[in-house]
Parts: sequence; C-alpha cells; structure tokens
Amino acid sequence: MAIRAYDELYLESAANCLAVAFDYAINVCGIKPDDFADLFVVSGESGKFGIGNPSVVAGKSGIELVRSVMEKVDPGRELPEPEFSQSRSPEYWAGWALAQYQWYSAKTFKAVFSKVPLSEIVKMYKVYHEMDITAFIEVMDKKISERSVSTNLKNIRENRGISQSELAEMSGVKLHSIQLYEQRVNDIDKAQAQTLFKISLALGCRMEDLLENPAVLP
Repeated sequence: MAIRAYDELYLESAANCLAVAFDYAINVCGIKPDDFADLFVVSGESGKFGIGNPSVVAGKSGIELVRSVMEKVDPGRELPEPEFSQSRSPEYWAGWALAQYQWYSAKTFKAVFSKVPLSEIVKMYKVYHEMDITAFIEVMDKKISERSVSTNLKNIRENRGISQSELAEMSGVKLHSIQLYEQRVNDIDKAQAQTLFKISLALGCRMEDLLENPAVLP
C-alpha cells in the first residue's frame, strides 16, 4: 500500500489548487499542456506538491502556484489576469484528477508525466470526467504499468550509449517523437517507414529491430 504524503483532509484543497493552476496556465496564459508539465517539474513546485508541503497543498491558490512556477523558470514573463468561469474545462478536470491520482499512488509528478503526458490526460476528460475517480486511477495505473516495460527502441538506444537528444540530432527525428515512442504513447509499429529508416540508420540496426511486433512489416 502506498504511503500518502499528506492527510486526505487536504486532498480536495490540493486537487482544486492543481485544477485551477492547469486551467489558468494552459487556457489563460497560453502555455501548452506538456510544456507547463515540464515547467511544473523543473521549478521544484511539483516536488513540494508531491510530498504534501503545506504551503502548496493548503496554502496556495492555483493562480499563486502558477506564479511560483513561472518566477523560478521564467522570471521576466508577465502573466495575464485570471479569468473566472462557472464552467470546468478539460484542463481543470485534468489537474483535479491528477492530484487525486498522485495522492493515491504516491508517485512523483515527474514519474507520472514520463509515462502519461499531461496532454494525454487532458484528452481523457471526454471519457472519464463523469465517472468515479477510481476509473481514472485504474486506467492510469494500467497505462503506467504497460509503458514501464522497455521498448526495443529504448533498449537499442541505451545499448549504443546514445541519449534521446543525441538520437534526435543524429536521425533528424524530433526528440518529442522519440520520447513518445519509448513511452508507448505512440505506437512505433505505426510509424512512417521514413521515420523508422532514419532511426535505424542512426542506431545501426534493422528497421524491424525497432518494432514491437515485426510481423507488421511486409
């Protein structure tokens, strides 16, 4: 059983804080979901949130949380005034649901985002926002478990001693694409032949060596 970082008494406050933060950062400040997830982690605020620091889970509003993040990673950036709405956006729901999942699982936000990008969680709104939170927790556990198994691409890359960034530069394939293939967010078996060729050439392997199901190649 996971050891929770803070008492359940503070969970709803923490969830509302993250919900408002994601909604404000993405919909008002215009920051892309995965970019803000990265900033949230790099700033150190996600770490405070994850361990239940009272100043974050009970002391800050979502707007203040975004400002704290941006002050650390982009101090010269001016942020717009918040816009208040009665409706709940998919980004708001994603923040609320993610806070619930982080508390339940005791995984760090960095670990969660490495397997399930925030942009993907936002897209889950349509299916899961009216369900009990346990349905979201179950599907998140499943996704993370499935994506924790190393892909052929990751195994070959690491055996060659090449980082993801180096592979992106060597192959001409975008870093984000490589990350998504290794996280199993995108299915490499469905990648374009040109993409497979570029990666295989850079790694010095066959195209079919990169596939999880080589039978898909003619």
